[in-house]
Amino acid sequence: MDETSERLIVFEDVSKFYGEILGVNRVNLSIASGITSLVGPNGSGKTTLMNLMTGLLQPTRGRIRILGIHPHEPEKLFRVVGYCAQFDSFPRGATGYEFIRSFLSVHGYGKKEAENLAWRALERVSLVDAAHRKVAGYSKGMRQRARLAQAIAHAPSVLILDEPLNGLDPLARAEVIRLFRQLAADGLHLIISSHILHEVDMMSDCVVLLNNGYVVAEGGVHGVRREMEDHPMQIFIRCDRPATLAARIFEQDSVVEAKIHKDRQGLLIKTRDADRFYLLLNRVVLEGALNIESVAPVDDDLRAVYGYLIDSEGVGK
Repeated sequence: MDETSERLIVFEDVSKFYGEILGVNRVNLSIASGITSLVGPNGSGKTTLMNLMTGLLQPTRGRIRILGIHPHEPEKLFRVVGYCAQFDSFPRGATGYEFIRSFLSVHGYGKKEAENLAWRALERVSLVDAAHRKVAGYSKGMRQRARLAQAIAHAPSVLILDEPLNGLDPLARAEVIRLFRQLAADGLHLIISSHILHEVDMMSDCVVLLNNGYVVAEGGVHGVRREMEDHPMQIFIRCDRPATLAARIFEQDSVVEAKIHKDRQGLLIKTRDADRFYLLLNRVVLEGALNIESVAPVDDDLRAVYGYLIDSEGVGK
């Protein structure tokens, strides 16, 4: 095992089948520190990947290493991994503080250390004021933060978080995302699944796009988008003479479509080579042929990237 593999989460040709039902198939990933978001609809394989990382499931075939540790080694794995599942379950009658402290005590921490770690975790998720209230009386967002506190209480190197933003109000979401960014800056690996795509865009260093159990793309959102040569990028230009611009842009064979906006003050184009298009646009501006108010990519976000990929014929087949 080399030193590099001990700093990565590695999947080598991993498949998981539930009888004849596919969970994930032929997954090869090397995940570095930072925030990696798993994106896909229900049934795409996100939770299966997370359960494989935590040792809750064993692969049908393939090999997994979490910072050099095999998921078959639960005692070693616990020391480096924190897991926050999508669905919660709390001991009856427990307060938020008792829930976290008892979790730490079960795993061998002494009384004083468990108390200190529990309070530190509660403080990091802004739940100190409610620490001695029973979890049964918590709102959904508070319960979510209590589970997140449990996941980070033992200072793991890897956090695996299944839909951690569910149930949080906008302010709490912003605070939790800020915490995620801070943990990532400290060198942690955060593996996060989410359906809140604009927040995934905002916080992720890397995305893994899943569909029907297959990894269909991975990398930075913009990098993945640039690699999709078969799918034109959409760009909207606000200008005073969109018809003139439309005539000019068809000088390029990479432009496949142009539509004038209904207010006659803009043009939507689709191009397979955004860099060439932007160079042409610069020339048009320098020539003074028209006045351009704004230029913006319409679909340079995760929703568009994912939509293009899963709509492609043959993906995951």
